[in-house]
Amino acid sequence: MPILLYRVDERLVHGQVVLGWGGDLRPQRYLVVDDDLAASEWEQDLYRLSLPDDVELEFASLASIRASLSDVRSDARRTILLTRDAATMSAVVEAGDFDDVEINLGGIHHRDGRREVASYLFLDDDDRAAVRRMSEAGANVSGRDLPGAPRVDLTQLLR
Repeated sequence: MPILLYRVDERLVHGQVVLGWGGDLRPQRYLVVDDDLAASEWEQDLYRLSLPDDVELEFASLASIRASLSDVRSDARRTILLTRDAATMSAVVEAGDFDDVEINLGGIHHRDGRREVASYLFLDDDDRAAVRRMSEAGANVSGRDLPGAPRVDLTQLLR
């Protein structure tokens, strides 16, 4: 089965993802693409505490996902793929065919240099460049914090 959701969220595995998206999509696995977390077993264990026992949580480096994206996509497990930032997701997108694949920006929070797009979404110029690259690669990029919330379309993201 294809990946159910590609999501950018700074907090990665947390309530909105597990209860909101997970409750709606019923994944069997969450796959976090993050170089730092892929190298830190104790941090991985902390994230695992947030999931039910019957749901898997895997961590991968960006390089390993880019090298094995077709295998990840053809895996039978219902999967939500998460990255902490738009640049990492853009690098994932550049590794494969993402025509008409939905990319969800769900939680990029305020910091210096970022401008508000939605209450849960603040982007700087680098974030917008990554969004543009994903779109140019064929992905449909939009913002949405929860499944039932209205989408923030590409035009609004790039303003």
